[in-house]
Amino acid sequence: MPFTKSVDGIRVHYHLAGRVDGEPVLMLMGLGADSRGWVMQQRALGSRYRLVLVDNRGAGRSDRPPGAYDLVTMADDAIACLRAAGFESAHVLGASMGGILAQVIAAHHPERVRSLVLACTACRHHQWRRELLEEWIDTARSDGMRKFARANMEWLIGGRSLRRVALGMQLFGPLAFNLSGPAFISQVEAILAMDETFASSLSDVVAPTLVTVGSQDRLTPIGDSEELASRIAGAELEVVRGGAHLFMVEHAVTFNRLVLDFLDRSVPTSTTPSPAPFALRSAPASA
Repeated sequence: MPFTKSVDGIRVHYHLAGRVDGEPVLMLMGLGADSRGWVMQQRALGSRYRLVLVDNRGAGRSDRPPGAYDLVTMADDAIACLRAAGFESAHVLGASMGGILAQVIAAHHPERVRSLVLACTACRHHQWRRELLEEWIDTARSDGMRKFARANMEWLIGGRSLRRVALGMQLFGPLAFNLSGPAFISQVEAILAMDETFASSLSDVVAPTLVTVGSQDRLTPIGDSEELASRIAGAELEVVRGGAHLFMVEHAVTFNRLVLDFLDRSVPTSTTPSPAPFALRSAPASA
């Protein structure tokens, strides 16, 4: 199992999958989850690309240092993994908190980013979401991660999928049983520390960008993705009908198709014309 050291000395775990000769895709998961969250993407994306899948600090096999985490440091963790894998740049795919980390990399390290995919994420806080995240901290601290998972599935999974108990356990097993409360709280606090200047840095993003979201996402609604796409020059926006926050699992076939199409058009050898700037599309969902 490959590990690397981050800038502050902690061990960060990553693993490689997909085509050995493919262009690299750096894949960053969201709050509380580890790289297993990409299980529905590995075969599809790996058929054409070399995947570098990172366990964020606090999750998976990466170290879980005590105290506050920082988004910039977590983005540096991901870059350290990319370089340890033998790449200086990659296509960067981030979901939820991973999408925030991907934004940090694209804005502050543009030389590392060949293209950018931002899924179910945002660039600033709404007051209601800040209050929700603070409630999550309180629940995790007082009642533990199992109760947190049971109480908050509805924010992440669509109603139909929520009724599929097996799917819920698959998605939340790592979160409920393999993540400590303190590490989860440290990740949430890193997100809460994102200030109002964060969104302004997106004007510095120069990589071709796809922003994608589920139409029924309650945690990062369509308006967040519309703002992202409007702030990044030339960004495309794709909305997956019927998808909730974890639409990359619920509607994996649709998500994988959108991402592969975008990546294929973003490689340097592609002759496919680029789409018009900020092209809003609505993709039919197919599970």
